[in-house]
Amino acid sequence: MTVAEALVHFRVTPLLLWSGVCLFISGHSQARPSKHFSSPELVIPLKVTGWGRNAKVPGWLSYSLRFGGQRHIAHMKVKKFLVSRPLPVFIYTDQRSLQQDQPFVPDDCYYHGYVEGVPKSLVALSTCSGGFRGILQINDLAYEIEPVRFSATFEHRVYRIDIDDTQFPRMRCGLTEEEIARQLELQELHNFTLMQSSYTGWWTHLRFLELVVVVDNLRFIHSGSNVSVVQNDIANVVNIINSLYHPLDVHVILTGLEIWTEGNLIATDNMDKMLEDFALWKFFNLDNRLPHDAAHLLVKKSFGRQLGLAYVAGVCQYPLNCGVAAFEDDSLYDSAVIVTHELGHNLGMLHDNQSCVCELQFCIMYPAKVVTNKFSNCSYAEFWNNVMRSGVCLYSPPNPANIVRIKSCGNLVVEEGEECDCGTIGQCARDRCCLPDCTLKPGAACAFGSCCKKCKVRSAGTLCRKQINQCDLPEWCNGTSHQCPEDVYVQDGLPCSDSAYCYKKNCVNHDEQCREIFGKDARSASPSCYEEINTQGNRFGHCGISNIEYIKCAVSDILCGRVQCENVRVIPNLIEHSTVYQFYVNDTTCWGTDYHIGMSIPDIGQVKDGTMCGQKKICIDSRCVSMVPLSHTCHPETCHMKGICNNKQQCHCNPGWAPPYCKDEGNGGSNSSGPPGNSQDDEEDEADKPEQAEGAEQTKKEKTQLWLIPLICSFVCFFLVLCKKSIRKKEPEMMTEEGMEEEEVEEEGY
Repeated sequence: MTVAEALVHFRVTPLLLWSGVCLFISGHSQARPSKHFSSPELVIPLKVTGWGRNAKVPGWLSYSLRFGGQRHIAHMKVKKFLVSRPLPVFIYTDQRSLQQDQPFVPDDCYYHGYVEGVPKSLVALSTCSGGFRGILQINDLAYEIEPVRFSATFEHRVYRIDIDDTQFPRMRCGLTEEEIARQLELQELHNFTLMQSSYTGWWTHLRFLELVVVVDNLRFIHSGSNVSVVQNDIANVVNIINSLYHPLDVHVILTGLEIWTEGNLIATDNMDKMLEDFALWKFFNLDNRLPHDAAHLLVKKSFGRQLGLAYVAGVCQYPLNCGVAAFEDDSLYDSAVIVTHELGHNLGMLHDNQSCVCELQFCIMYPAKVVTNKFSNCSYAEFWNNVMRSGVCLYSPPNPANIVRIKSCGNLVVEEGEECDCGTIGQCARDRCCLPDCTLKPGAACAFGSCCKKCKVRSAGTLCRKQINQCDLPEWCNGTSHQCPEDVYVQDGLPCSDSAYCYKKNCVNHDEQCREIFGKDARSASPSCYEEINTQGNRFGHCGISNIEYIKCAVSDILCGRVQCENVRVIPNLIEHSTVYQFYVNDTTCWGTDYHIGMSIPDIGQVKDGTMCGQKKICIDSRCVSMVPLSHTCHPETCHMKGICNNKQQCHCNPGWAPPYCKDEGNGGSNSSGPPGNSQDDEEDEADKPEQAEGAEQTKKEKTQLWLIPLICSFVCFFLVLCKKSIRKKEPEMMTEEGMEEEEVEEEGY
């Protein structure tokens, strides 16, 4: 079947979107002639501190802006990731040949947040070009903000986005209920969206939508034929889209950009035809070159009252995972909302009807142009239903190496270009070695690292990383670096017990894994538990997940599926979304944990790689494989039986023998571990210990003495009070006795 036939065969009627004109902001625009905007207000954002609940939270910024007749406090923080790294940008030469570039991508200038005291608010701004550019939504009112060029006082223009029904009649989508029913029936008939009972009841988790944007030639010319301006505009739009999808736990990440710099590759006056042509072009020219979950074409062209089209439930389904959006003027908000709406169709959302509600008057999937930042209850239900069935591509997070991480001085993380990072100004004031600008203080050689002491690099031979188990090896400082050498460990495959081998620094076996999960009394269950459960191919027993299906374990691999335990005395307190189960197999109680697709937490129940599953066999990727493929160039004979091989295929020599082959006398260790030995630093550390102990004892005595002083004073005062009371009590008694004696004497005198 040809691609064109496939597109016709599986054709999903695209949804028509909105009336009016959807505007797009250009990095060089300053005037706003569109009727969609009110007259601008001039504002000067003022940075505030100590105002509001989150103002002092690390990573949050707060600014005060007065517009719309009152003052607003915007709280915001940097997006953790928004754009892939490196961002591939494709353009065309004047000979129409494709050219790829990887331009610089700012990684710390896109912000999202909220307006203080307004629960139904949204802040999505960027500072990449100087000043604030983006949107602020306060309930049903939306504003765009942009900096005033060459302003010496940090002035900005704020525009309120107006929706005027009389000037811009909002046309509802022409897609009828009958057509929607026909379209969904067509999808199920051709198994376009997968229907498997194993998806029922799955929990929801973070999802990642990798978006590719294609910009047409007229939009490129409108941006001054400047690739950097287009790149900045698209990043701003994606920043807002990402914020709008945040409540759905969907991260929209820009993974690629193509600009038709030398003319449009698709030309038609019919939007429905343009969407079909774009899907066909994408199939032949983009899908293999730039993998994506969805791709959208942005054009500067009027299609009457139609502003966008997209294939319903097309996400993850090549080549129908696409949409088209048309913008003629400059509105950052409108362009972001229309693409968000079209992506919603890709994710399975239909248009809202009268029974669909959100916290605002209108919701994002309303079929007409509105001001909103909320999805309706209907959109949530349609999203979950479709993603559970056919959105498998959204479960896989992008490669961390390809994500732009936010870097900033003052976050206590030493990043590229920084010599150190002591945190806030207050924290840096207490740091001996590092300055607030993330540079070393004069005279300091280092500020961190296990081989850094008192701003100086520790001498060679200082132990910096202890051996933690029998499959690990120690490391020592080399005398030139503040960092401890790379962590090395015993070569994989060497025995560490009768039933375990060393693998990736650990001595792993089924019993130990059961104890880690269920406590010290637990142990690995009988083989019957493994065979009965791991051959089921469900979330309780399987040998891996392929796409969205659990793989049943072959009998030869049952010990490498999910760990099955017995003798469980205590139910562990596991993290959220974890499940503990028990099955009865041949009078044996089998215990284990489940793991379902979409979970971003570590799978503690999968048998660990390196676990023994037979004679000279270990588990690798849920398969029981022979250890023969673990071919090594280092053997005990290589080390003359006076050392052990490490994971770098080097000899780690016993004390008294020198690397590289433990043939000559020396201090031991390997070429990668650093030179072992008692260094001056070690001696100083040892010498410091008695002094520290003596000082601690002296401090303890001083504290004890200080504590006794008020106690003694209290006791003395208490004793004096008792004495005084006793004296006062005895004085009358003495006087009475004396009086009696006098009377007796007088009586005797008569």
